[in-house]
Amino acid sequence: MGLQSRGDRLVEIINYILLALIAAVVIYPLVFVLSASFSKPDFVLRGEMWLLPKGINLDAYSKIFQNKDLWIGYRNTIVYTLVGTSINLLMTILAAYPMSRKDFAGRNFVMAMMVVTLFFSGGLIPTYLLIKKLHMLDTFWVMVIPNAVSVWNIIIMRTFFQSSIPHEIQESAMIDGCANWQILIRIVLPLSMPVIAVMILFYAVGHWNAFFNALIYLNDKDKFPLQLILREMLIQNSMKDMVKLTQEAVAKQAMSVEGIKYAIIVVANLPVLLLYPFLQKYFVKGVMIGALKG
Repeated sequence: MGLQSRGDRLVEIINYILLALIAAVVIYPLVFVLSASFSKPDFVLRGEMWLLPKGINLDAYSKIFQNKDLWIGYRNTIVYTLVGTSINLLMTILAAYPMSRKDFAGRNFVMAMMVVTLFFSGGLIPTYLLIKKLHMLDTFWVMVIPNAVSVWNIIIMRTFFQSSIPHEIQESAMIDGCANWQILIRIVLPLSMPVIAVMILFYAVGHWNAFFNALIYLNDKDKFPLQLILREMLIQNSMKDMVKLTQEAVAKQAMSVEGIKYAIIVVANLPVLLLYPFLQKYFVKGVMIGALKG
């Protein structure tokens, strides 16, 4: 490499400073929430805790983990995430692969019909009536079937197949006697791990954070996902006996709610944050190639 000019060094220094500031802006809320969940709530409410935990206090976590409904919510969410992501991935692959084949007649028309659904939908009431007509209300499947596939993700995967896997390889396999499903399983999928990892991350995070379908379609508390259980816990701790409490007790209750609020955020998001580093190396590659190339 040649020597950098003074202007290049200045630009590089400015870039590092800007990146450091952006990283601080992104990381600080995460550190603050984690520290606040381990701090005494009165320090947090008074603004005395701004980075590291102050007055270590695990009461919020104790109250959360003593609630048996939390473990039911965790179990349900894990099952919804595993089953739902598997269905999502299967449906996305089965839709994207034909759309990527040049010899598939009518693929542009089919893709246009799919894209229309990105801009128009039936709305909440027709969707609810459809779910009711299909007898899926208050069932396991209402959490995984209605959002079984994302058109946007189909477009990303289709573009990856088109731009990153040479069509000549598929033609050679067909000459050797491979059927379409053999080409998909033996050639296309092994070469598509980056975009598959991205799809797993997108779908898994969506299922893990999902609560609206549960709020609308589920009545049985034993089927509630984690997010809905945590929402109920927060509301119950916020409203419990607030009318009958003295002013001092109200303040104490508010501090308890403050600690529980931050602990709930940590409990709800920690599994996804732990998953991300394992898929991060595929994330940028899969999205950039799948969305921009071609």
